[in-house]
Amino acid sequence: MQAGTYLTSIDYATVSIYAFWIFFAGLVLYLNRESKREGYPLVTPGKPKQNLVGGFPGMPDPKTFLLANGTTVLAPNPTPAPEREIAMVPVDRTPGAPFIPTGDPMVDGVGPAAYVMRGMHPALLHDDGTPSIVPLRLAPEFSVDAADPDPRGYDVVDADGVVAGKCVDVWLDKSEMIFRYIEVAVATDTGERTMMIPVPLIRVDGEARTVKVRTLLAKHFAKAPMLSYRDSITLREEDMVSAYCAGGQLYAKPERSEPCL
Repeated sequence: MQAGTYLTSIDYATVSIYAFWIFFAGLVLYLNRESKREGYPLVTPGKPKQNLVGGFPGMPDPKTFLLANGTTVLAPNPTPAPEREIAMVPVDRTPGAPFIPTGDPMVDGVGPAAYVMRGMHPALLHDDGTPSIVPLRLAPEFSVDAADPDPRGYDVVDADGVVAGKCVDVWLDKSEMIFRYIEVAVATDTGERTMMIPVPLIRVDGEARTVKVRTLLAKHFAKAPMLSYRDSITLREEDMVSAYCAGGQLYAKPERSEPCL
């Protein structure tokens, strides 16, 4: 081979495409590993807890993430928190068989009423670190538009038209500038308490001065999730409230979960 002819004999187009394929394969493996930082290892239902499945490629090494509220989280967590016991059983022993609730599915968090065990701290604003979702009583600079009915003071009625409580406040998400929840005062056997209902699940009637909640019955208001703090809602409680109120679409009445025919 003459000097200087080696490089000229290389097919650079072929080298480039092979290099791209190798890079792309490595990228796919990397992204698949990173996607397993949450939700893994998988646990096979009905099998011992030691029967954990990580799949291919395996899970990445644990990494510590700093959250906006100052706390840290390790993902994947080699020592995850104990799973909460859920009152449900599979219909049969067939792999992949659906689960059915054995207690009160709305309270136990089953099916459409299920929720994720998120952090017990509120979502925070990035500019000042304060809770982003607050009641209007703590945000006097905001108000309900004059063209819309203000539900505060209205009776809250259930799916059957029965008065279940009274709206005492509206909760605003200052990061999105939308109303997230209404706060409802309800009477219980142990005294009055408040509960939250997501705004998308209500219908405000300004003429009748009522708020209709079709997914719940009056008896469900007293069992709704309670907030840990008077004037803020945590991430987990957001999921719990939404799951409980939306779960009533299937579980509030027996006929809602029965076949149409």
